[in-house]
Amino acid sequence: MKAESLNFFEKVYEVAKQIPFGKVTSYGAIAEYLGAARSARMVGYAMNGSVAKDVPAHRVVNRKGLLTGKQHFDGTNLMQQLLESEGIIVKDNQVQNLDTHFWNPIKEL
Repeated sequence: MKAESLNFFEKVYEVAKQIPFGKVTSYGAIAEYLGAARSARMVGYAMNGSVAKDVPAHRVVNRKGLLTGKQHFDGTNLMQQLLESEGIIVKDNQVQNLDTHFWNPIKEL
């Protein structure tokens, strides 16, 4: 992997660490905040590799609130359980009331 990718991943982790308890953001919102609006997929790759980095990856969902990264968590429903422990309702693998729980790094950081 290129050094630029690793640096980008570290930037993604720093943004993700700022997501408040009880809030979620999207891969695209993080990419846009980092000035790489077309790199939502790269943010997803970064989240896949964030397990041992103390990053709240469970708080990053797709633009529709779907738990698209759930297969990267130990246990079948761990991502959903972590979100629900923060008061976020998840139904059919989708965050309910996304507008209420959405945290936009562009507006907040």
